[in-house]
Amino acid sequence: MEQPFIIKIPVLQPAKQAAPQSDIAEIREMFREINHRYMVYQPSPYYAVVKRIMDVTVAMTFILLIMSWLYPIVAILIKLTSKGPVFFIQKRTGYKGAEFDCFKFRTMYINADADTKQAVNNDKRITLVGKFLRLTHLDETPQFFNVLLGDMSIVGPRPHMLYHTNYYSQFIPYYNLRHEAVPGMTGMAQVKGYIGEINIERELRKRIQWDIYYLKNRSVWMDISIIFTTFAQVIAKGIRSWFRK
Repeated sequence: MEQPFIIKIPVLQPAKQAAPQSDIAEIREMFREINHRYMVYQPSPYYAVVKRIMDVTVAMTFILLIMSWLYPIVAILIKLTSKGPVFFIQKRTGYKGAEFDCFKFRTMYINADADTKQAVNNDKRITLVGKFLRLTHLDETPQFFNVLLGDMSIVGPRPHMLYHTNYYSQFIPYYNLRHEAVPGMTGMAQVKGYIGEINIERELRKRIQWDIYYLKNRSVWMDISIIFTTFAQVIAKGIRSWFRK
């Protein structure tokens, strides 16, 4: 009488719950991400209007006062030192994941890896003029035309090439949240030091964290602060490079 149903499945019960537990954890994570996605801070309506006015004003001022004489000089130098077009036009991921043509001065020799392989230190694909343009960030100045077209803003998450978007969005949590804002020529991640070549995954995760921080806290004053900080950092970088020689 002591043996009847002593084997009544108690030992197997925890094992049976293991599978649902992982499913529940996955579902919880899914809902946490959905909740996080819709918690992205929506700035007041006037912000978008003021930001657009600021974008057009800055872009037009730079194009008329700087690009009007800078473009011919850079174009001649590029043409004299390497074969190919003056501009490098690359598909990038923009607002809400839409693709757009991102303009840059060409800094590399024509190569088959331009749309998949990011530039690295001492990259042999980079021309002599290209090194100077990259050092001074002058290669990015044609993006003021992207700003006028509305594909980009002065401030926002930097647009990534399509290959990187498809690759990193598969395993970087909340990666696509960065597409909730119009991409920028500079951004919060850049002024925090995350710029240029992506060496390790942790570095990219930090960039995404700062992009999301910007999404949740963006304001006109934050944009102005990022613009002036970027300008100061570019000048300081140029001075350091000059004295290093």
